[in-house]
Amino acid sequence: MKNILFPIAVLLLIVGCKEESKKEVITLEYHKTKKVDTVDTYFGVDVPDPYRWLEDDMSEETGNWVKSQNEVTFGYLDNIPFRSELKERLSKLWNYEKVGAPFKEGEYTYFYKNDGLQNQYVIYRYKTGEDPSTATVFLDPNTFNEEGTISLGGLSFSEDGSKAAYSISEGGSDWRKVLIMNAETKEIIEDTLVDIKFSGLSWKANDGIFYSSYDKPKGSELSAKTDQHKLYYHKLGTKQAEDKIIFGGTEAEKHRYVGGNVTDDNKYLQITASVSTSGNKLFIKDLENPDAPLKVMANHTDNDSYIIENVGSKLYVVTNKNAPNGKIVTVDASNPSEENWKDFIPETDNVLSPSTGGGYFFAEYMVDAVSKVLQYDYDGNLVREVELPGVGSAGGFGAKKEDAELYYSFTNYVTPGSIYKYDIKKGTSELYRKPEIDFNPEDYESNQVFYTSKDGTKVPMIITHKKGLELNGGNPTILYGYGGFNISLTPSFSIANAVWMEQGGIYAVPNLRGGGEYGKEWHDAGTQMKKQNVFDDFIAAAEYLIEKNYTSSDYLAVRGGSNGGLLVGATMTQRPDLMKVALPAVGVLDMLRYHTFTAGAGWAYDYGTAEDSPEMFEYLKGYSPVHNVKAGTKYPATLVTTGDHDDRVVPAHSFKFAAELQEKQAGNNPVLIRIETDAGHGAGTPVSKTIEQYADIYGFTLYNMGYEVLPEKVNQEVKE
Repeated sequence: MKNILFPIAVLLLIVGCKEESKKEVITLEYHKTKKVDTVDTYFGVDVPDPYRWLEDDMSEETGNWVKSQNEVTFGYLDNIPFRSELKERLSKLWNYEKVGAPFKEGEYTYFYKNDGLQNQYVIYRYKTGEDPSTATVFLDPNTFNEEGTISLGGLSFSEDGSKAAYSISEGGSDWRKVLIMNAETKEIIEDTLVDIKFSGLSWKANDGIFYSSYDKPKGSELSAKTDQHKLYYHKLGTKQAEDKIIFGGTEAEKHRYVGGNVTDDNKYLQITASVSTSGNKLFIKDLENPDAPLKVMANHTDNDSYIIENVGSKLYVVTNKNAPNGKIVTVDASNPSEENWKDFIPETDNVLSPSTGGGYFFAEYMVDAVSKVLQYDYDGNLVREVELPGVGSAGGFGAKKEDAELYYSFTNYVTPGSIYKYDIKKGTSELYRKPEIDFNPEDYESNQVFYTSKDGTKVPMIITHKKGLELNGGNPTILYGYGGFNISLTPSFSIANAVWMEQGGIYAVPNLRGGGEYGKEWHDAGTQMKKQNVFDDFIAAAEYLIEKNYTSSDYLAVRGGSNGGLLVGATMTQRPDLMKVALPAVGVLDMLRYHTFTAGAGWAYDYGTAEDSPEMFEYLKGYSPVHNVKAGTKYPATLVTTGDHDDRVVPAHSFKFAAELQEKQAGNNPVLIRIETDAGHGAGTPVSKTIEQYADIYGFTLYNMGYEVLPEKVNQEVKE
């Protein structure tokens, strides 16, 4: 196709010291995207899809479009005067040693470490009981390829720690390869297992691993639909072609997500099976008896349940059955069906996320999105509340049953993640490792507020910024949200956010409906035909920040990724006047066709599909970002971001949305799409690429808020 370009002038902006002035114009020449006559009919309603051809990720034409869009985007970004300063500061702040909590496998203690700017974390180990300074490299993903784009997905050790299986992702894809090694010699001992997706790796003693995958799709493996997940068992010393299907694979009953996990004592295999991202069936098999049948524990997907622990045949099950905030029940494996479940740790007013270690249960609760941890014994008696280092997010309360200590992490929006060692019997914590980072938490404050959404619902939001910030309506602000899939946004430190706040920026995170902060009811209140609640919550958060004079529409950016990208797309098309900058990342943006790509059909619990009913179709069409871009509307400055290897939310969503915006944008605000190569949905992205992405996102955001120099320099000049 011949590329046709047309000029568009940019911009009359406001400079950083808030005086109106003409800035140097960056001239944009968009790639004019071809339109086709594709039309879909839903319940008698014709819906044009003029950019359908961009869904073909294997075509040369789509590749040329990506190349042309990136040329325009990087041509613009290259002209932002302080972009290199942002990259330099991000690199400097990122460059500190990061060390994970130690864990024991066999005769060794292992830990993850990144020296600072390494693209991927390195795994080290030392003989348990020896000095940790003797640690040597066990596995270095940075050696997988020169660019750092092959990342480590998961790592699992056999029962005695003598063998290890690890998965790798190439270019950010969800498809994995699995390698099995002799942990002592570090030699690969099996042929590489291939075409594995959405899978854990669980060992049966030292003999083999359970893993999950789909049949390789016809056509593009990055976008073709996958909806028949299967659990396999790979016995060491055999070919992958000989691997047995343990569960799934029947046309009579399809499950999109199947997982298998062996209990720590190697006595039972538990199997979970789901048709969507919420709710699962639960089965158990006695591994000590080869002829034992698969026993049903829950044969429906009305709730979420899994086995967390067992003592002999006594099973401890985490469930939200008749308990939206979660609880733990017990049942005997001889008769494990739901009617025999008995409460062990009952439901409370707060959402439960439990773990085990050292012969105890650690019940972590979210109290208005921050952590509270209670320690219980195996009889269900409360031992103590764990005293945490502060208000924030604690995690990692896990260890082997025989361990006397465990390690947990603590963080919040102004506290870099630190590791604490916890004496399980005594209940005392001591700081194990604190990062040495060029950031002073004492210069910042993080406050939780509650605001009112459109329908009167109270929604919490944490607002973080420099101390002494003047509430003058002119502070650059990023409002970040997600609001879906029962995922909770709890306080955590981010180097990128620290750089934003150094510039006088505000970082605000509301806990929207659709998330998991208040349990299943809060989640369900933001799903399907209640999805508008999520957008209303986000809009109300923006209005609160403006009303309270934290910022104004000229200095507000909205940001979110994946389901959060949908959030941004829906908000900016419903209220384009509300923000100056929109930053939808790897977003679900075509709500009529999302379920036709990869495992997208599994998201129907949250979204519903356009094929469900006329009412569901109309509801989805009513907010689908791709279908609600209106000609003649002045949309905010928009930087869409995605990756060419994203096979979770395929980049066609972002391609089509950007094309619609570029065609119909009425104002002078730029509409750009930044397409990262050899990158997927986000996991495993090399540090070097991550730094470049944030420099571009922050540079674009601040430049379109009117800054010609970084805000911190403007503020310094004003003070002087």
